[in-house]
Amino acid sequence: MTPSDAHLLIVDDERSMRELLEYMLSKEGYQIDLAENGRKAIEKIQATDYDLVLTDIKLGDLTGLDVLRAAKRKNPNIVVIMISAFATTETAVEAMNDGAYDYVPKPFDNDELKETIANALERKTLDAEREAMEDELKSTVHFDKIVGGSPRMLHIYQMVRQVAKTRTNILITGESGTGKELIARAIHDNSDRADKAFIPVNCGGIPETLVESEFFGHKKGAFTGATQDKQGLLEAAHGGTIFLDEVGELSITMQVKLLRAVQERSFRAVGGTRDINVDIRIISATNKRLEDEVIAGRFREDLFYRLNVIEIKVPPLRERKGDLKILTQHFIEKFSREMGKEVTKVSSYAIDLLKKYNFPGNVRELENLIERSVALSSTNILLPDSLAMSIHKRRWIEGVQNKRFDLDEVPHGVSLDNILADIEQAYLKKALECTSGNKNKAAELLGITFRSFRYRLDKLNIEAAD
Repeated sequence: MTPSDAHLLIVDDERSMRELLEYMLSKEGYQIDLAENGRKAIEKIQATDYDLVLTDIKLGDLTGLDVLRAAKRKNPNIVVIMISAFATTETAVEAMNDGAYDYVPKPFDNDELKETIANALERKTLDAEREAMEDELKSTVHFDKIVGGSPRMLHIYQMVRQVAKTRTNILITGESGTGKELIARAIHDNSDRADKAFIPVNCGGIPETLVESEFFGHKKGAFTGATQDKQGLLEAAHGGTIFLDEVGELSITMQVKLLRAVQERSFRAVGGTRDINVDIRIISATNKRLEDEVIAGRFREDLFYRLNVIEIKVPPLRERKGDLKILTQHFIEKFSREMGKEVTKVSSYAIDLLKKYNFPGNVRELENLIERSVALSSTNILLPDSLAMSIHKRRWIEGVQNKRFDLDEVPHGVSLDNILADIEQAYLKKALECTSGNKNKAAELLGITFRSFRYRLDKLNIEAAD
């Protein structure tokens, strides 16, 4: 949504503030309407379809919360941003619970407020497009356990829909914690094998001495301790799907034996004399670059091409930051149910904080963080202070202090927002260190106003003594 397409309502009982906001936002290209109190604001909301409402909390007759509730009753998708010089945790929680997009304290930085408004309208547009595409996709394929609506995840959903009905072998690649098994299960659940077995195998978790028996089964007396016949995992998956997780961990010896089973869909149990034929779909996954493993001689080229007929690449969380809010909300709801708590949502400031972190453990790490945060939260909304991120904050600081920026990485892709946030955080902390925590002096060292300095501390969740 471009500024010229967006219709905004500004609600404030101070004439000078209304005029300032009107002048500032009109210059950005927005269509602006004004209301000097809550009653007139609600009348305008009933008569006009606004894209965003910017309202003060203190309005004289009614409150900004009344305006918020009226706007949400008229249009649940409208964006409402609250501003107030009397910001408290309690009012922030109440506003967010009633559907506010954000809560901005006065005095605010003009550029930061403009950025908040632009981000809110952009997110509204993206959410609408994502929901429309997800509705279309989910009419033909179920993604109940996969969460995410970013373009790269929607592309994966489309691939799942396309390959689910085939017998083609699939290789799912991605870092640990990205949800490769969930993708494999989605393929199985949307195939004509959905009513048959889905057998996950952790290839790196089986002792080398037992791996052949686990895969192919064994006959009684085949080796010491084989006191009875045992069915192998491949046979157990007959008619269904076998998922070979971390397939790159298999030894070369086992790769040779697996190759025939993949090619022929038949094998012999350890100690057996007859072939066992199976009808199975093979889905593999790895967090390694198997092409490099082939070049290094650690993975058989012929097996690689048998398994990698179609590759699905699952992006790391740092490359799909747009999914952070929906993932966080999903985990909040999950752990609130499990713990019997009433945490209902996350603030946009908390989401902004999460976006500054790269999550090397991916979605699994985010899930663990939200589980801890819900357990420790004393309110029903996760604010920046609610996030259990002490470990992560230490990582950020240590990483920035030792960072050397390499421009040669740009052709391979970098996150400029994360780099700039790291730099900003390092300078803020150093200024506080140099002034023994004196914020006024720290702001002077950095050549910014005290108000801007305080805002930046809050934005990056940097703790400093008052």
